[in-house]
Amino acid sequence: MNRNKKQTNPSGLRDRILQLLRAPSYRPLDKVELSQALRWPSDKRAELREVLRTLESAGEVARIRKDRYVLPQTADLVTGVLQVHTGGNAHLLSETPGVKDVFLSAPNLGTAMNGDKVVAKLMHEGRQQRAGAREASVIKILIRANSTIVGTLQATKNFFFVVPDDSRLQHNIYVKPAADTATVGDKVVVRFEDWESRQVNPEGEIIEVLGRADAPGVDMLSIVRKYQLPMSFPEAVEREADRISETVDAHELARREDCRGQFIVTIDPDDAKDFDDAIHVERLAHGWRLAVHIADVSHYVRPGHSLDREALKRGNSTYLADRVIPMLPERLSNGICSLKPGVERLTFAAFIDFDERGKVRKARFAKCVIKSAARLTYRQAFAVLEDQPVPPTPNYERGGKVHLDSKPVPLNVTPELRERVKTAWELASLLRKNRFHAGSLDLDFPEVKVWLDDQGRAVRLEKTDNDISHQLVEECMLAANEVVAKELKDRNSPAIFRIHEDPDPDRLNDYRQLAGSYGFRVGDLTQRRELQKLLAASRGKPEEYAIKLNLLKSLKRARYATEPVGHYGLAKVNYTHFTSPIRRYADLLVHRTLAREKVGVMAELGETAAHISTTERTSSDAERDSTQLKKMEFFQRQLASKKPEKMRAIVVDVRSYGLVVELPDCLVTGLIHVSALPNDFYQFDGVRLSFTGRKSRKCYKIGDVLQVIVARVDAYKRQIDFVPVA
Repeated sequence: MNRNKKQTNPSGLRDRILQLLRAPSYRPLDKVELSQALRWPSDKRAELREVLRTLESAGEVARIRKDRYVLPQTADLVTGVLQVHTGGNAHLLSETPGVKDVFLSAPNLGTAMNGDKVVAKLMHEGRQQRAGAREASVIKILIRANSTIVGTLQATKNFFFVVPDDSRLQHNIYVKPAADTATVGDKVVVRFEDWESRQVNPEGEIIEVLGRADAPGVDMLSIVRKYQLPMSFPEAVEREADRISETVDAHELARREDCRGQFIVTIDPDDAKDFDDAIHVERLAHGWRLAVHIADVSHYVRPGHSLDREALKRGNSTYLADRVIPMLPERLSNGICSLKPGVERLTFAAFIDFDERGKVRKARFAKCVIKSAARLTYRQAFAVLEDQPVPPTPNYERGGKVHLDSKPVPLNVTPELRERVKTAWELASLLRKNRFHAGSLDLDFPEVKVWLDDQGRAVRLEKTDNDISHQLVEECMLAANEVVAKELKDRNSPAIFRIHEDPDPDRLNDYRQLAGSYGFRVGDLTQRRELQKLLAASRGKPEEYAIKLNLLKSLKRARYATEPVGHYGLAKVNYTHFTSPIRRYADLLVHRTLAREKVGVMAELGETAAHISTTERTSSDAERDSTQLKKMEFFQRQLASKKPEKMRAIVVDVRSYGLVVELPDCLVTGLIHVSALPNDFYQFDGVRLSFTGRKSRKCYKIGDVLQVIVARVDAYKRQIDFVPVA
């Protein structure tokens, strides 16, 4: 009881402080004056200071001159996270109620860097319009995103400095002579010292030497250090994992719904090792029954234990180009929790009955035991659905050898397997049709798999499309997530949901103008149907990638929260994450909530939701960085090759200095400089967005398909130049 009382007092004090600051008669007060105004006991001043500190860090209050507290919006202040762009300018993603995102030019950042949480002062009218947002300048850094920077050591005659890997960091970092520990050209980790003025370069200390910048594996190690990703598990976590039996306990089997006799299958990527979801679909007299079986990780990972604390800290698994940094030790993620074929595994399942129109009739949830009948790859499922020859199951290794194919295993494609997969697609295709009819946005992007050699060097790029095999699994998982969310919302108990809030109309209006510049006829994009029309109109066009990417930038980012506000992009009123507890802590919490276990009070869950939203963003950035690095490496190797590979390129934009092209088979964007256009002098037409040869009258325009080879690679700026070839 005392513990609960302790937790509720700060919340009550927080509300009283905010109520006081919102009062029309409020004038800025300092801590002592606030204490007096609130009639707060003097022996509890420490508690008041802590709540004020928390409110300030969250951006809900701000300190002005003489340490007086105000609501940020009343003093033209805005709190948020900096998103710095390559050119040095930035946007502040506002966390202040009623204040939109603001623009900051590079000189107005002070010493703030990408990802920092800051307070900025809005500028006066007349200076405030830039890039569609009000302009501001940083006045205070609340939280540094990083205390360390990864970069390459360089030197002049007089001093050593480190060039950051991140091109958004505009300043080199001075370091002390490092002859004993590092040499010029080494990749190093630098810890920042105080940086008080943008007029001078920051200083730091080398705390780790990763190796020569061009040595195998150093590039990925740099990503790991840049995002401060864990390389190993603490001993206590490994010991706890080692104590978990590889086999399922007989007493536990007896307590569960027995689904071992059902034809349950998993469908995953070629190199997947952690199979955390499986499906079973059967035709009913007037509809279908879908069973989505999810690995029952919550049975093994108990609240407050070492495994649980570490999983919460990590928040999710991270999938880099050459390795997985898992949320849980391999003994669980690739072992007892992985739904491998032919072995008994514990699951938490959602059983959903649909009518003939694909509408949910009823849903129930149960702890089960299964024995998966088959493990399919997406390629194999696609082949089954298309009645094509089914390839064998590969056995790819991880850790820098992901390309190795050791003895592929033929898949036993039985008539029942074919029937079950096709029945699953019959239901999934109907669910997909219904989802888009309800307003869901088609924002799926193809992905590129980077295949590596034994040294971890990029040797091949392979595009993976969102084909019907992926769509089959996706719709089944979406259905399970939706019914679980509805169940949790109906219970009205503390829970975590996956939310995607409605977009800002102003940002959609800016996006509308951009889409119009590509030649699309665009209606009112605050209407979901108009967005769908635009996406449909761009499908298959050279501009499709740019249209989708810029729309994503215009929408808010999906995140975790305790309020079930729904998912805008998916057009779902109820949505959460239930289907991947091996790799997402959110799903683990949802499993516990669904099983009616206590998961903490709302305030604690809110903090957890914010934390795992942050770890998700960190992992996403790291994954994107690792793929981009390996793409750059692939093209650098192409450049060094005596016979560079010819590649298909589509012109997606025309600028005064050349053609912007996209390589659709590896999702890379680059430039063909006007000087590289062959056999003529070319003139730019800014109206028709084209180049025309003065003599040949040869014309290059948006939509043209060319064959190109790589001409130049700037790995630091992540820019690639190409030249056209016959």
